[in-house]
Amino acid sequence: MTGLIDGICKGNFAVFGRAGMDMFADPPGTRADEAETFRADLGGSSANICAGLCKLGMQSALVTSVSDDAAGRFCTKRLQHYGVDTQYLKVLGGEYRISLAVYESCIEDFQLVIYRNNAVDFQVTEADVDRVDYSRFGALITAGTVFAAEPSRGSTFRAFENARKAGLPVIFDIDYRPYSWPSAEVASEVLTRAGEESDLIVGNDEEFGFMAGGLDKGLAKARELAAKGKLVIYKMGQAGAITFAGGEEIRTGIYPVTAVKPNGAGDSFMAGLLAAIAEDRPLKEAVLRGSACASIVVSQPGCAPAMPTTAALDAFLAERNGPTDV
Repeated sequence: MTGLIDGICKGNFAVFGRAGMDMFADPPGTRADEAETFRADLGGSSANICAGLCKLGMQSALVTSVSDDAAGRFCTKRLQHYGVDTQYLKVLGGEYRISLAVYESCIEDFQLVIYRNNAVDFQVTEADVDRVDYSRFGALITAGTVFAAEPSRGSTFRAFENARKAGLPVIFDIDYRPYSWPSAEVASEVLTRAGEESDLIVGNDEEFGFMAGGLDKGLAKARELAAKGKLVIYKMGQAGAITFAGGEEIRTGIYPVTAVKPNGAGDSFMAGLLAAIAEDRPLKEAVLRGSACASIVVSQPGCAPAMPTTAALDAFLAERNGPTDV
C-alpha cells in the first residue's frame, strides 16, 4: 500500500485507453433526436481522467491511437487544451476511426449512442507501450475498455509488466462496457486478470458482480481482492461507496445534485480521488472529494468540460454541509 500511495503522490500519471469526441445536445434539457444544435468536446473514459487530473493540478499523459482525420485532430487539440501530454499519441490512417459519443443533457430516458466501428484506440501495440518512459511517472492508470480487443489488450498487459519493472503501481478502473466485448465470458476472464494484476481497483457494484459471476457476489469479490493487499473502492451509486484498505472498510456517502446526465461520473471520481491522495489528504477525504467531482460532472453538460478545477471543487464542498449519511 505504501508504494501505491507514494506513486500517486508524485502527481504524474501515464494513462492508457481511449480518447473520443463527445457531441451533446444544446441547450441542456434538449433530447438528442430533437436537437438543432450540438456542442462538441473531448470524451472517452481515459481521456476524461487525464483532463480531470490536469484540471485538479496534476500531470497526465495519454497513451493511445487517434485517427488521421479531422475528428482525431480535434481530440488531440482538446487534450492539449486541457494540459494533457500528447507525446504518446499514435496517429493512424486508413479506415480506423476515433470513437464518437452522441448524448443529451436530460436524465429522463437518457440516450447515449456510441460509435465504435474500427475503433482506432484498439490499435495500440506493444511497440507503442514500450516507447513510454515509465520513469517519468508515479503510477499507471487504465480503464477496462482498453482490454476489449487486440492488440490493445495484450499491449496494455505488456504496459503493466513495464510499469512493474519501473516500480510503478497500477490503477484499474473496471469500466465495463458490454458493447465493446466479443462476449461476457471473455470480458469476465480478462477483467478479472486485470484486477489481479492491479494495486488499486475502482468499480461499481455491477462491475464487481460481473467479475464475480453474479451481482450478489460483487461485494465478496471486492473483499477478496482487498484481502490480497489491494486498495479497492466499491461504488454503490446513491448508496455511496465502501473503501477497502489495510483491513478496514470505510463507508462514505455522496453529494446529491440535480443531474442532467449519468455519464462521466466515474472518470471524474477517479481524477478527484487520485488528486486528493496526491495532495496527501486522508483516504476517506480523498474518496469524498472524488464523489464530489462525480456529482459536479453529472450536474453539467459534457464530460471533460464539466470536470472541476480545484477551486471549483473547493467551492462546491464549501456550499454543502457534508455528504449523505451511510
